[in-house]
Amino acid sequence: MIPSQEQEKWMYKHMLISRFFEEAIEKIYMEGKSPAFNMANGPIPGEMHLSNGQEPCAVGVCAHLNAEDVVTSTHRPHHVAIAKGVDLKGMAAEIFGKTTGLSGGRGGHMHIFDPAVNFSCSGIIGQSVGPAVGAALSRVMQQKSGIAVAYLGEGAANQGAFHEALNMAGVWKLPVIFIIEDNSWGISVSKRASTAIERNSDRASSYGMPGEFIPGNDPIAIFKTVGLAVDRARSGLGPTLIEIETSRLAGHFMGDGEAYRPAGEKEALMKVDPIPVMKERLAEVYSWTDEDDAQLVADAHRVVDEAIKFARDSEYPAPEEAMEKVFV
Repeated sequence: MIPSQEQEKWMYKHMLISRFFEEAIEKIYMEGKSPAFNMANGPIPGEMHLSNGQEPCAVGVCAHLNAEDVVTSTHRPHHVAIAKGVDLKGMAAEIFGKTTGLSGGRGGHMHIFDPAVNFSCSGIIGQSVGPAVGAALSRVMQQKSGIAVAYLGEGAANQGAFHEALNMAGVWKLPVIFIIEDNSWGISVSKRASTAIERNSDRASSYGMPGEFIPGNDPIAIFKTVGLAVDRARSGLGPTLIEIETSRLAGHFMGDGEAYRPAGEKEALMKVDPIPVMKERLAEVYSWTDEDDAQLVADAHRVVDEAIKFARDSEYPAPEEAMEKVFV
C-alpha cells in the first residue's frame, strides 16, 4: 500500500501543525515560571508532555482512519489528536483551562476528549489498551463499522493491562490495532533497563496476532504497514501489534533536565528530525518547491495561531462552577 501525493502532503501538513502547535504551547507554558520553575504558575499550569519527533507515528496511522474509528492515546497526545481531526481550537482552550475547551477546561492536556472524532487520551500509563479493546468489542457486538487504535509507549508494554487486553483481542479476533511508540525512554529509564526483549512487537505471537516493527521513524513505512493492519481489522481478521521506532526530541515533560540522556544522543536525533526529512522526500519524489513549502508552512502557522488566540481570548470557568460536570 503506497500513499498518494495528496496523502503524503496531508501527512506533512499535519506534522507541521503538530510541531508548530507544540512550539507555541512550549513558549506559553514557560510564561510566569521563571526565575524559579514552578509548574503551578503561568497561563498553562501543571505538567506538559510534548510529542516533538513522534509526529510520524500519528500521521502514518491516522491517514487510514475516519471519524467512526476510535483512537485512545497516551499522556503525550497532541500529535495523535491533531492527526485524528480533534478540534484544534477546542483542544488549545482545554489546555489553557478555558470554558471553551473540549471538556470545559476541566481535563487539561492529558485528558483530551473529542467525541466528534472518537478520540480520547489519559495520563495513566497503559490505560489506552483496555478502552480500545472495549470499543472494538462494542463495534462487533452492535454490528457497527469502525475499528479501534490504541497508542502506548514502549514502557507501557510492561503493564499487566497491556497483556490482558492483547489476550482478549486475540481470543475474540477484535478489530483493534495496538501502536507502540518506542522512543527508547520510559520517563528517564531506558528500554534496555526495563524490558527483557529488544522488540515488543515479538510479543504479538503470544496472543495470536501479527507483530510488526517499523524502524527509522518513517511516515511512509508506517503508512504502508498500518494500511495492511487496517485492512485486516476492517475485514474481520483480527488485531495487529505494531511497534514504531521513534524519537522524543524533548524531555519527558517540560522542565525535565534530561541528565539521563547519553552525551550526544539528543543532538544525533535532531539531525534526523522527521519533518525536514519529509520535506526532502516531497522535493525529491514530487518536485516539491520552496514556494509549495512556504505556502503549506504559512497555512499551518495560521491554523495554530488562530487556535492559540481563541484559547487566550476565551474565559476561565467561574469558581462557583468548579464542582459542575464532575459528578453525574
